[in-house]
Amino acid sequence: MKFFIDSANIDEIKTALSWGVLDGVTTNPSLVAKEGKKPDQMYAQICEIVPGPVSLEVVGLSTKEMVEEGKALRKYGDNVVVKLPMTTASLGATKELAKDGIPVNMTLCFSPLQALLAAKAGAAYISPFVGRLDDISAVGMDLIAQIIQIYDQYEFDTEVLVASIRNPIHALEAALMGADVATIPFKVMEQFAKHPLTDKGIETFLADWKKVTHA
Repeated sequence: MKFFIDSANIDEIKTALSWGVLDGVTTNPSLVAKEGKKPDQMYAQICEIVPGPVSLEVVGLSTKEMVEEGKALRKYGDNVVVKLPMTTASLGATKELAKDGIPVNMTLCFSPLQALLAAKAGAAYISPFVGRLDDISAVGMDLIAQIIQIYDQYEFDTEVLVASIRNPIHALEAALMGADVATIPFKVMEQFAKHPLTDKGIETFLADWKKVTHA
């Protein structure tokens, strides 16, 4: 399973890259606004330092606006994936962009039928939001299982990109189900490497080593 970082923070992205486990980046207008910097500057820097796919989201709502914005976003690099919200207008935009060889990440997906539409329109990625479904007392990971089953059954090339990950369990379940990608906030990604028994083991080893070297 590929790991993308769900962030527009340059320091977080650089740190995740330094671990050698990062495959790509996803951003959205909220994440960009949070940084308080000019999007132009941020997009250029992210696309320059990240060798893998970088999802940049449009803000237009009509098919024409989405296509025009999507093509404009590609100026930041060949690794740009155009991120579109799941609407009927974006289906048309996905078809047009895909026809020109521009990959699309269809975001804000909350049902298997939305995912099926996105795949048929030619989306490179579908982004189901598991955490937001959990927030309304649905089971977000059930959606991932349904989408994977549908895509496998009909041999769609669209990759399942699990989004709105709130904790390591979401990522673990996604990996066990065979999802293609998980996009993960930096603070959650940090938790993957942590375990109290690891910390205790290091503490014990160091204490024992100190006894040997100071004997």
